[in-house]
Amino acid sequence: MRDVDDIQPQYEGQGFQFPGTFTIVAMGNAGASLDKRVPALLSDIGLGIVPETLELRASRTGKYVSVHVQFTCPTRDKYDAAHAVLRADPDIRYTL
Repeated sequence: MRDVDDIQPQYEGQGFQFPGTFTIVAMGNAGASLDKRVPALLSDIGLGIVPETLELRASRTGKYVSVHVQFTCPTRDKYDAAHAVLRADPDIRYTL
């Protein structure tokens, strides 16, 4: 299996390009103020949040929410750190 860092785009401009702006989605418990916590956690590790892109969507039952937000990211390591810091939060179930 190839290392993810060794995978190159088939065409120019395809795939992850750093620095760049990316969307992250965090799903977790409703009532946990994730619309405030997700941007704060990302800012705490030095990522720039694009505030006007923040979206909060409730699940059909209202038990869970998903928070969608764009952030600016300088490197792949910071991108991976964004997912790691969100997944470490006990109220966040998973990220995309």
